[in-house]
Amino acid sequence: MDIVCVHSKDEIEAFARRNPFLHLYEIGDLDDFFWPHTTWYALQADGRIRQLVLLYTDLSMPIVLANAAEPVGSMHDLLVALLPWLPKRFYGHLSPEVVAAFTDVYRVQAHGIHLKMGLQNTSRLAKFEPSAAVKLASMDVEDVQTLFRASYPVNWFVPRMLETGFYYGLRDGSKLVSVAGVHVYSERYRVAALGNITTHPDFRGRGLGTKLVAQLCLELTRAGVERIGLNVKADNAAAIACYEKVGFEQVARYGEYTLQL
Repeated sequence: MDIVCVHSKDEIEAFARRNPFLHLYEIGDLDDFFWPHTTWYALQADGRIRQLVLLYTDLSMPIVLANAAEPVGSMHDLLVALLPWLPKRFYGHLSPEVVAAFTDVYRVQAHGIHLKMGLQNTSRLAKFEPSAAVKLASMDVEDVQTLFRASYPVNWFVPRMLETGFYYGLRDGSKLVSVAGVHVYSERYRVAALGNITTHPDFRGRGLGTKLVAQLCLELTRAGVERIGLNVKADNAAAIACYEKVGFEQVARYGEYTLQL
């Protein structure tokens, strides 16, 4: 097997499409909107990718995605080989079985097991009445950031994602009280990963988040998106219940970690 830096979008997509919900972020990051901020490493055999690692750098902290395919041991070997080329500090989305690849070199802080969920039952979307949600744009960035400071201070919001047209919010008067958006969206690759979903603490328990997620998913499917997924912490029962109402189902488990040399 060979360890390579991959530059072919077609090769990456062919591998990721074998398990599209597991690799939804990777597929979306092939889009020109994200591609300049990516570096791709792979374990290859017989000219085909067997394991894939993505380094994404357009955030306050670089992110490494290492969602292992079977056999998982080969992902461990790939990560050990990549240690000299990875950042001194990064945030990892890692299959838990491969974390040991880092422990001799990095201090590893665990942030819990998370679920990858995929929208499997789109028929449920039609059961939701249209809400008073409004599409958010770049001009709304201050309102979005004010809401995040109150209800979701540790977030991965990138203001330029408002340019996708797939951020929706609910207001109480002029105050933004609930928001749902995307971490990844690609018209070309027909995928989206939802994210930065939150409701102000004073307005929780009213189903606002569920309505927003349903509307966002409807708009994405109308725009031709075929695969919609999201990540959620495994112990966040309220959020998981919200997503299941809309039609999401669990497809994989992974861990989130901060790693520092």
